[in-house]
Amino acid sequence: MRLVLLSGGSGKRLWPLSNDTRSKQFLKVLEGENGEKQSMVQRVWGQLKKAGLADSSLISTSKMQRDMIYSQIGMDVPLIIEPERRDTFPAIALAASYLYSIESVSENEVIVVLPVDPYIEDHFFEKVKELEHILAHSEADLALIGVKPTYPSSKYGYIVPKEHAGIGDEYLTVNHFTEKPSEEKARTLIEKNALWNCGVFGFKLKYLIDLLYEKGLPLHFDELKRQYQSLAKISFDYEVVEKANHLIVLPYVGYWKDLGTWNTLTEEMATTQIGKGIISDDTFNTHLVNELDIPITVHGVKDVVVAASPDGILVTDKASSPKIKELIRSFNHPQMYEERIWGWSRVLDYAKFENGQEMVTKRICIHKGKNSSYHYHHLRDEVWTIVKGEGELALDDSINRVKAGDIVHLPAGRKHGIFAISDLEFVEVQTGSGITDEDFTRLYMTWDEVIGHFQQSKSKVIS
Repeated sequence: MRLVLLSGGSGKRLWPLSNDTRSKQFLKVLEGENGEKQSMVQRVWGQLKKAGLADSSLISTSKMQRDMIYSQIGMDVPLIIEPERRDTFPAIALAASYLYSIESVSENEVIVVLPVDPYIEDHFFEKVKELEHILAHSEADLALIGVKPTYPSSKYGYIVPKEHAGIGDEYLTVNHFTEKPSEEKARTLIEKNALWNCGVFGFKLKYLIDLLYEKGLPLHFDELKRQYQSLAKISFDYEVVEKANHLIVLPYVGYWKDLGTWNTLTEEMATTQIGKGIISDDTFNTHLVNELDIPITVHGVKDVVVAASPDGILVTDKASSPKIKELIRSFNHPQMYEERIWGWSRVLDYAKFENGQEMVTKRICIHKGKNSSYHYHHLRDEVWTIVKGEGELALDDSINRVKAGDIVHLPAGRKHGIFAISDLEFVEVQTGSGITDEDFTRLYMTWDEVIGHFQQSKSKVIS
């Protein structure tokens, strides 16, 4: 059995902490086993390790989230990088083509797809393991996992089974799906043994490969990746699951929750306050999450979430928090905070002038022992002012030491990279026209590669 974890989405219901690069699954607001803060993806990956499933798992994600995944769960996790976001059917098709054409996985192998961020108990993954047995011994096209509801919720989709379906309690045959019904309708569905749809399903690899062939899509990973932008933006549920002839579902009894909104996330947070600030004693059922360097005071309110990051400030009643996505739909400013493999960067200021020139000022931290890539830009000039720590700067034909107080000029086209001997911080001022995160030509990723290049070219290395 192979597992494909889907990591995507912008998580705008958890704005301002979540954005395109730091979606909800990367927010470190949960409590780990040792009391440390952890994210949803860290929690799930730890559960996969406990269940012995991590070594057979890969993550399908966008290139915008690659660094965040590596930063939080390690550089060894195998990733399938989508060329661009095109919903869950293209993402799963790309992962299946990789397993089929690159890893030569057997067509009879069971592939299980699940989101990277559910809040579940450890024994949920024992139910996941059962999908392999069920698919191997049934004639089903797909096997799903459905959660036994604990209350009539209008927030989740429902899997409605056929009456007297399945063999005993092992699995049920699916009749139809109902998407986010009213609470009254949900109550009726639960009486019919309907289950919450948790987005977990399995199939034999052959099933999806045959489907790609029928649609005239390439079966080889490299070719499908080249044609990726022409694939329809459609969910796997609509394109595959709801069109399947024979669907079964395994009931799961246990704790399961989608922490996709502030009201659900705060219910599982380890503390009511993260970051600088004060919550007064006469404040009830209220959470403060502050990533800014200034304190926030919350006084005399109840059932409220206050969240602040470089991307914005949110004050919301918990019950109303799921509506945030619609409210901020028109927001279209650059992401102000990013977590990277080597550290983090925060936008301090952005300006666009009448002549079309832009200026972006960032505060950047590279952790001790980490490095940026060795790269150059086509469209922008940069000036770095080192404000903390010490590092090695690779610049065209030499490597030199830099320390707090040094200023580095990097005109467009100049190759550069930096390694942190100690925690290193600098202020970066970018100027140019059409400044984007795509304006990169990366030459080397590791510092060993950089050193090797300079030694081979007999360039100047100063220790």
